[in-house]
Amino acid sequence: MAYVLDIDALREGETPSRREMAWTVLAMSAPAILAELSTTLMQYIDASMVGSLGAHATASIGIVESTIWLLDGLAGCAAAGFTVQVAQLVGAGRDKEARDVFRQAIVSMLVFGVLLAAFGVAISGVLPAWLGADPSLSEDASRYFLVCSCAIVPIALARLGTGMLQCSGDMRTPSVLNVLSCVFDVLFNSLLIHGGDTLALGPVTFPVRGLGLGVTGAACGTLLAQTVTAAMLLWFACFRSERLALREGGTWTPQASTLRPAWTVCWPMLLERVVTSSAYVACTAIVAPLGVVAVAANSLAITAEAVCYMPGYGIETAATTIVGQAIGAQRRDLARSFARLSTVLGMVTMSLTGGIMYVFAPQIMGMLTPDAAVQQLGAQVLRIEAFAEPLFAASMVASGALRGAGDTLVPSVISLASMWGVRITLMAIVAPRWGLVGVWSAMAFELCVRGVLFLWRLLRDRWLEHASLR
Repeated sequence: MAYVLDIDALREGETPSRREMAWTVLAMSAPAILAELSTTLMQYIDASMVGSLGAHATASIGIVESTIWLLDGLAGCAAAGFTVQVAQLVGAGRDKEARDVFRQAIVSMLVFGVLLAAFGVAISGVLPAWLGADPSLSEDASRYFLVCSCAIVPIALARLGTGMLQCSGDMRTPSVLNVLSCVFDVLFNSLLIHGGDTLALGPVTFPVRGLGLGVTGAACGTLLAQTVTAAMLLWFACFRSERLALREGGTWTPQASTLRPAWTVCWPMLLERVVTSSAYVACTAIVAPLGVVAVAANSLAITAEAVCYMPGYGIETAATTIVGQAIGAQRRDLARSFARLSTVLGMVTMSLTGGIMYVFAPQIMGMLTPDAAVQQLGAQVLRIEAFAEPLFAASMVASGALRGAGDTLVPSVISLASMWGVRITLMAIVAPRWGLVGVWSAMAFELCVRGVLFLWRLLRDRWLEHASLR
């Protein structure tokens, strides 16, 4: 039977066996992996629905996709500043303080989400031109980015609700709700993207009666799905959570005692996200001159690669929660053990999914687009990336473990140096000669470098020296 992490027992000095620790990581990862599966399926479905409109529609989304990741990533970083506090407070048995952090986090994330959305709306009209997009793509790309910018507010709240439930020990509820988000996205996209025609998802076709909004409809579907999901996540966290339910009085006004440790955790992550996402935007600018087929293949290959991320992100989420709770329970020995074990498990599982991606790359791309040229180029770059997945997992899971201990500055510096010093530099050199194949080769090499650096940071144990936030 799987070992269930008992915070009270940890505080009293109980030490689980290595087998029990492995079961704990896997048991807590499984719901998070399910949530990532739903998100990945949502991306596949969006890509398939838009891909059926042709390479032009896919490229329109691909041009602004990296900037959307920037806004989404900033929301996730801000949420982490609060969720790490909650993980450590739960581990210390200070549930009332955890609930106060939660209240203040809702207000803070709402304000931050509105500011991010306003920024996105303000630049939506000129962003495609800034990125060097073909003029034929600009109108669709601008509209898509405008609507997705409005979706940042519910996305920020959904990330907060998911993180709060997970860090309080409830991995199942946010996973189920994120799966439902996938269902909502399919329903809304079916109504909004296509008109009165048929839709092809791989070899399957079926009739669709909708508004025919095309690329803009895909963004509207995301907005509606995320709004419904955010409302459900916050309702469960506020009223049904065993540890976080707001049944008694507390302050909703953000306090310095909450904002200060949140800022300590998230400012390096925010800086990292701005600079690394800017690097993704730079990648888009490097790919854009390679033509519509290259832009479409790049966008769809990134979506296809997400199949490898699922176990990595799931184990990363579990590592953040378990390490944070172990730190709160004053068990740094267990924090170290869980961090290392989680990283090994992540590397093993992503090695397997990387192998699957290598073997089935043509079939995966065939599910996402009917364009033969895009399929061929996308499959080629996916097989290059497959070799980097084990060390990509090391950087991903180790980063989550370090985050649970509040160690975000050095990991952020590592990511910044790797992205700009290795990836962008190599891409700029090889893209004119080797095209998209060169771009993805540079990406794979950089992921390996980053993985080695994160393993070095994790194994040195210096991240345990100042591992308590409150």
